[in-house]
Amino acid sequence: MACLTIKATAYFSSSSSEISLPSSPFKPLKLPPFWPWQKVKVGPLSVSPMGFGTWAWGNQLLWGYQESMDGELQQTFNLAVDNGINLFDTADSYGTGRLNGKSEKLLGKFIRDYQGQKRVQKDIVIATKFAAYPWRLTPGQFVNACNASIDRMQIEQIGIGQLHWSTANYNPLQEAALWDGLVAMYDKGLVRAVGVSNYGPKQLLKIHDYLKARGVPLCSAQVQFSLLSVGEDQLEIKNICDSLGIRLIAYSPLGLGMLTGKYTPSNLPRGPRSFLFRQILPGLEPLLTSLKEIAQKRSKTVPQVAINWCISKGTIPIPGVKTVKQAEENLGALGWRLSSQELLQLEDAARESPGKMIQNIFQTR
Repeated sequence: MACLTIKATAYFSSSSSEISLPSSPFKPLKLPPFWPWQKVKVGPLSVSPMGFGTWAWGNQLLWGYQESMDGELQQTFNLAVDNGINLFDTADSYGTGRLNGKSEKLLGKFIRDYQGQKRVQKDIVIATKFAAYPWRLTPGQFVNACNASIDRMQIEQIGIGQLHWSTANYNPLQEAALWDGLVAMYDKGLVRAVGVSNYGPKQLLKIHDYLKARGVPLCSAQVQFSLLSVGEDQLEIKNICDSLGIRLIAYSPLGLGMLTGKYTPSNLPRGPRSFLFRQILPGLEPLLTSLKEIAQKRSKTVPQVAINWCISKGTIPIPGVKTVKQAEENLGALGWRLSSQELLQLEDAARESPGKMIQNIFQTR
């Protein structure tokens, strides 16, 4: 996740809540009359209460990326920024094969090509993650990785520099290099803030204390967090974040698509996701039923309710976007809150559903 700044201006009609999008060819969105929503703090940064993830940008294996998609991806980015989204999540490992690093390259290009770019650049926060590759064994190698990301995106400074995963499970000796690499990036001014991803509760506490002793505040912890992923470890991570002033960033808030209501055991997505969906979807009926009931009552969609649950729990969800339609739908998760009764209904339904998301193999204890 990296940082640039983009101040999006919305134009309001005095008689309605319609927002016109001067730099987008798409129809104005109907958003709640109390938009814009307030930004939230991540360390020294102010970000939208939802960000957008760019894992799919350049990923052919899981998400079927083709370069012919770049035009709509730019339009998707424009639409997000036009509507106040200023947090975009990426990683130096996003993109498959020859497209490794493609997500960062596209994100940088979209920022440069955004109409009104000078007006908004200083407000965009890019959060990028640095992979703990086995050949990155020294702090200097992580500084080099950070500089490489800055070069790919053609920006001056990254907003949030994060470790993509911990090596505690398989190479604990590499952890010191990871942590000292974060310190060096921060001290050199390459990143405005630092964070971690896929760190479990024990390692999260350890790195927080390690960084604090060196004068570096840990501002964010990114983990899989959704109604499909609220086990003991995830809740413990959330409690630790709350107690230490760390912002939890929730990736896969829609469970790779299982919480969209678009799929059934007889209607599965193409590619590797179909195997996972086949295992989990049959057990999701209680949860999907509750999501649909609340969505109907609220005049929202199932994905909007699922994302809003993450927001209402005090996290920043970063649903992935590939199309303008997905961006429009995700934006409908903002500007309102589920009631405490609705939160309980969804969480009870999640407990009743035997299907649970498989945890990332890189998440430590």
